[in-house]
Amino acid sequence: MGKLFLTSELWDGIDAYDYYTREDFAVKNTVPTAEGALEIAMREYAGTINGSNCLVAGYGRIGKVLAWMLRGIGAKVTVSARRTSDLAWIELFGYQAIKTDDICDRDQYDLIFNTIPAMVFNRRMLSKAREGTILIDLASAPGGVDYEAADKLGIRTIKALSLPGRVAPKAAGEIIKNTIYNIMEE
Repeated sequence: MGKLFLTSELWDGIDAYDYYTREDFAVKNTVPTAEGALEIAMREYAGTINGSNCLVAGYGRIGKVLAWMLRGIGAKVTVSARRTSDLAWIELFGYQAIKTDDICDRDQYDLIFNTIPAMVFNRRMLSKAREGTILIDLASAPGGVDYEAADKLGIRTIKALSLPGRVAPKAAGEIIKNTIYNIMEE
């Protein structure tokens, strides 16, 4: 997994590995990503995170860590997922669970954190959100937000890609270094 073979004569016989495809790398990157999302939220939201209504769209690696951190500072956390097994885990951990297709139908949020790398926040979905909501898009390309529609609807959006290296460069470097060491040991 993640192994690349270089075919150039210059690289003949040298194996290369793509550490971005490794689960250990992805898991460890969730902490600086979630902390970066919190830093953006604290800077951009006029209220406090404590007591705010937050939606975490997606219950993958980042969604799990971000929901945990938000609850830790007193936010009212709703988490969306598509799979019923994920919804069960969300409820088990004490968050409000909601199906991803229904995220803007029930509650209104002060902050939305998108972790889903698919167009979830299209015009139809965004039209149900409260004006003034801040939507922080953490999803990798192509992202999950129709930015033009959000702007027209008065929903502030922030693209927050590559957070580990931007908000915690030392930690991001350590994660890369340790991942490379793990590859070398294998």
